[in-house]
Amino acid sequence: MRTEQETTSAAVAEVSRHTLSVLVENKSGVLARVADLFARRGYNILSLAVAPTADDRFSRITIVVIAEQAVLSQIVKQLFKLINVVKIAELSPGNSVERELMLATVRATEQTRPEIMDIVGDYTAVVLAEGDNQITISVGGATAEIDQLEEALRVHGLVEIQRTGQIALPKIGAEVPILRASK
Repeated sequence: MRTEQETTSAAVAEVSRHTLSVLVENKSGVLARVADLFARRGYNILSLAVAPTADDRFSRITIVVIAEQAVLSQIVKQLFKLINVVKIAELSPGNSVERELMLATVRATEQTRPEIMDIVGDYTAVVLAEGDNQITISVGGATAEIDQLEEALRVHGLVEIQRTGQIALPKIGAEVPILRASK
């Protein structure tokens, strides 16, 4: 017989962040079908990035979701039913390198410009353009670092911001669990 604590623990599934690397045929409409699958099932995408691979027959879609394991399993099953999906792997922070790119335009007065430039330097960001009252910067790094920089700049007034979403590849020599693959 289960204790009350065991019953409660079993009932509460652990929700966590998952990064899926989905190799697909590089064909028109594939991304739309993947996005539509998530929309139809009510799954929320935290981040989505897609680009061709070194082999131009294929594209890699990096999808970040927050879900419990049972939901993740359903996502993988549904994705693999799509005809153009070749392989699905889950990339964890331990077995992958993950990056994101951010472009941001920040308000910068004569008084605040030195502080903003110090922040930009701390995060090894690059100044792309400067105007009388604004600075546009670019930075690439881990999502957590980009989040921190965004918060530091927000104090000064973000005029515009664009983030790519997370991209990821397996670390060289890492064992990456393949969740599904074509034969």
